[in-house]
Formats: sequence, structure tokens, C-alpha cells
Amino acid sequence: MKGKVVLVVGGAGSIGAVAAGRFAELGARVAISHRDTPEEAAAAAKVVQALPGEGHAALIADVARTSTLEALRAEIERHFGRLDVLVNAAGFTKPVPHADLDALDDELIDRMFAVNWRGQFAAIRTFAPLLKASGDGLIVSISSIAGTNGIGSSIVYCAAKAGIDVMTKSLARVLAPDVRVLAVAPGVVDTGFVPGRGADFNTKTAATTPLKRIATAEDIASAIVACATQLGFATGTTFVVDGGRSL
Repeated sequence: MKGKVVLVVGGAGSIGAVAAGRFAELGARVAISHRDTPEEAAAAAKVVQALPGEGHAALIADVARTSTLEALRAEIERHFGRLDVLVNAAGFTKPVPHADLDALDDELIDRMFAVNWRGQFAAIRTFAPLLKASGDGLIVSISSIAGTNGIGSSIVYCAAKAGIDVMTKSLARVLAPDVRVLAVAPGVVDTGFVPGRGADFNTKTAATTPLKRIATAEDIASAIVACATQLGFATGTTFVVDGGRSL
């Protein structure tokens, strides 16, 4: 990855941070984006400081606000002069029982799609020109097996992730051959992404997963990096990395 520039949107989160580290270890210069809050700025600064190599940056953007993505593109052009890989790792969820239809109100639905689907598309739309200019661009979005099995933290989360899979196929057709578009779909990952899930949930899930454990952030980051380093003839595909959970 020497000479390449990688942008990890949402790179201060668990999976994004580990992926950023893996790309930096391979010689890439890495930018991670974070929202403009003291907590996220501090987390992003910590990630960047730990990256091996030089020339990395933590930059502000909120995927739900396209104007901030456009400002981020200008910063990427100024700081790096190019972009080769975009990792869409920003997202959030809120557990809502599927049977509780009233709890899934319009405000939450709109916010979930604004961040987890529209925001991913907006990032791709914003950075597509730079990725095309590289001649060998790559987009990797974080999906979920919830998008195919309909089992997840909420119905709207499942729907948004299904949308990521469809978007991956559609954009792979229109951005080829200059840009490849892939997605990685975890099952349960040992992070704090889903509020309220703790050790008991993880233990029960591991027991019913064929490989008898849940994923680590490192497992998912390895798949993301493989998309850039080992899977050069793949596009339009969502790779399931779930320990057999979806079988």
C-alpha cells in the first residue's frame, strides 16, 4: 500500500481504527474522519498518533451533512493530493424490539437512514472523482448479515444494511473499471457498537455460532484490508465475515 492514500470515514470507531492501523502498517498514508465533538476529536487524535508511518491526519466530517463531506474532500486534496481507498465505517444503531412497531418512530427511522445509508452514499458520491482519478480506486462499506437475515438491532437497521448491499452492486456497475466497490458484512462483533449488549449476549451468541466465537474488530479489519490487497478482481460483492452465524 506504499504510496496509496486511504480515507476511513468513522475511523475513530473500533473497526475503523483497527483498519486504519492495518493500512498504515502496509505503508499507506491514512486519513480518518470524525464528527466535530470533543469526544470524537480526542478519540481520532489518539488513533492517528498510534499509526505507524508519517503523513496521517484526523479530519472533521459528519456523513449526515453532505457539506462537511465536501469540505473533507477539499482537505484530502490539499493534504494528500489523491485518494485510493474509501472505507465507509461510520454508523450507529439503537436497539428496538422488532415486534414493537410504535417504538420505531419516524425520527429514528430517518436518522438511521441518514447516517447508515444516505451518509454512505453521500461519501461515495463526494469522493468518486478522486477515486476515479487514481485509476485503481476502491470503496469498502460496512454492511451486516442483518441486511439479509432480517435479524438485527432493529428493523430499520436491517433495512439500511440491505440497502448497503444493493448500493454496492449498483455502484460497482457504474464506477467500473476505475473504481471497485465492495462491502464486508459482519455478524456480531465484540465492540460497543450496539448499546446495551454485554458479555452475556456475546457468550450466548458465540455458543450458537459455528466457529464458537464472535468476531473481533481485527477480524473485520482483516477482511477490509484483503479487499485492497488480495481481492483485486472482485467488485459488486458483499463478503460475509460472521463465523458461520448466517448459515
